[in-house]
Amino acid sequence: MRLNTLKPAAGAKRPRRRVGRGIGSGLGKTAGRGHKGQKARAGGFHKIGFEGGQMPLQRRLPKRGFTPPLQRGATEQVRLVALEALRADIIDLLALKQAGLVSSAASSAKVILKGKVMRALKLKGVLVTKGARTAIESVGGTIEA
Repeated sequence: MRLNTLKPAAGAKRPRRRVGRGIGSGLGKTAGRGHKGQKARAGGFHKIGFEGGQMPLQRRLPKRGFTPPLQRGATEQVRLVALEALRADIIDLLALKQAGLVSSAASSAKVILKGKVMRALKLKGVLVTKGARTAIESVGGTIEA
């Protein structure tokens, strides 16, 4: 194989159509545009979805559904069971972010009662539900605002 002998496959390259160049070209006179009408004229075009003045389909159908953008700085929930596995003296928002229990974009975290806690936990600057608060304090844990 030589680079100077490379050619495209047979039938891969076709000559471009020269429209409006006489009857012998097969595309003379109207040049493939048909007879009259908006598309036959110079500059004749319309918007995508335009239906000749009829209400377009995308406007006839009802709007449906909405996905709100992610709220930056939202409060995220943390299960009590997840805190049991966390090995830190003081559990605060920074410790939860480092452990990967809440996202880095979270501005606050709230502990919910899911599972049991066996050791005394020391929470600082984390929101706690009533059930989780009683469960933490019953085993000797403390919660600071």
